[in-house]
Amino acid sequence: MLCSVAEQFSQLPVLVVTDSWFGNDGLLRPLNASAYAFELLSRLRANVTLYDLPPQASIRQRGRPRKYGTRLGSASELAASRKTQAKMRSVFLYGKQREVLAYDEVVMLKNLRCPVRLVWVFRKTRRVAFFSTGLTLSAQQVIEYYGARWKIESGFKEIKQEIGSAKSQTRNAHAVINHLNFCMMATTITGIYADRIKADPQRRHVVKGRTSFAFSDVRRLIADAALSEDFLRLWPDREKCRQNTFVSLLL
Repeated sequence: MLCSVAEQFSQLPVLVVTDSWFGNDGLLRPLNASAYAFELLSRLRANVTLYDLPPQASIRQRGRPRKYGTRLGSASELAASRKTQAKMRSVFLYGKQREVLAYDEVVMLKNLRCPVRLVWVFRKTRRVAFFSTGLTLSAQQVIEYYGARWKIESGFKEIKQEIGSAKSQTRNAHAVINHLNFCMMATTITGIYADRIKADPQRRHVVKGRTSFAFSDVRRLIADAALSEDFLRLWPDREKCRQNTFVSLLL
């Protein structure tokens, strides 16, 4: 699927953003074997061992040049020392500009067999590390791109719980696919409706410090509009009903 997307952008490198489960050589190796340019951005596991960049090989050095530099330790072991070197950075995260304490450096990962840009983000009592094989990305870009991944997770929740794709009672493969396609179509229509309304809907469940509306708020607006008397004007009289009227209107 990634290669089919990259085919549409053959002149540009494709940045693949994943969680820590897919951030390994099992995904990067087949991507590198393809005809397209891919870069991987993921969260770093705490037990991954980090290495320094290999030293510059001298002309008189015997044997093969070293692939890895000095062993730096695991991600959890380096966290305390990196926090003392971190600086405040301004990033656009979750809808607004925020100040985060971060530190970045280029290290070697044995599980990927390549250099990566490692970015530490420190909070009051927690820390998290991200890495990217794209060395040209800045620390701010790495944080912002990974933060944007959460919109995909919220989209899964909307399709599963709000629309009901996980509640299918069908057992036939084609019926399951059709059910999922209708759920995604309903989610898309809801998003288009939310994009075109003039005033933002009021939140049903008010959250302190949050002004954006939720997916369920848009669904409630659509439900109110569908229950109104004017909604039935979209369909002709029953006596003059054409075949597949709803499908023709929808398309």
